[in-house]
Amino acid sequence: MLQIEDVLRDRGSRYAVSGGPVQGRAGIDAFLTDLKRAKKFAKATHNSWACILSDQGAVKNDDGEAGAAAVILKMLERAELRDHIVVVTRWYGGVHLGGDRFAHVVTSVRAYLEALSKS
Repeated sequence: MLQIEDVLRDRGSRYAVSGGPVQGRAGIDAFLTDLKRAKKFAKATHNSWACILSDQGAVKNDDGEAGAAAVILKMLERAELRDHIVVVTRWYGGVHLGGDRFAHVVTSVRAYLEALSKS
């Protein structure tokens, strides 16, 4: 699992990004369970994620952050990354971010893809 815990902060909200290779829906579920074993990720406001499975196509979940998973999915499609989950975690800071939250999801996924390319 590749994790970047403090990608950015804005008006009290904090963002992290995690990801790794998965095999099928069971692999996605196992990855999410493993991620949430860390108390801070289990208590996060949102763990939005997306994955393109070779055998099942796109799978995603906003986890209450409406539209975030679609942004992650679009970036995975552009990167042609298959059988690899990317999770953007947000701890809500008490101030609504409006459309800026989408920019923060993009920034988080870019940081992940850049770190992945260097590993």
